[in-house]
Amino acid sequence: MQLIVNGNMAEMPDTVKTIADVKQHFNINNPVVIVEHNGDILDKETHTAQKVADGDKIELVQFVGGG
Repeated sequence: MQLIVNGNMAEMPDTVKTIADVKQHFNINNPVVIVEHNGDILDKETHTAQKVADGDKIELVQFVGGG
């Protein structure tokens, strides 16, 4: 399956079925991550249930501290 993640085409393995799987695929463990799926911002609680499909557009935004 191919997804558009942060504006780039990404080939996902067959094991990726949900938003939570996408986050795991990209090793995103940050507890504060904003996910937009096909234009809709998702609540964190829905990441494990929200299914993804070929061609979906996903934006993953993490906040990083520094100075």
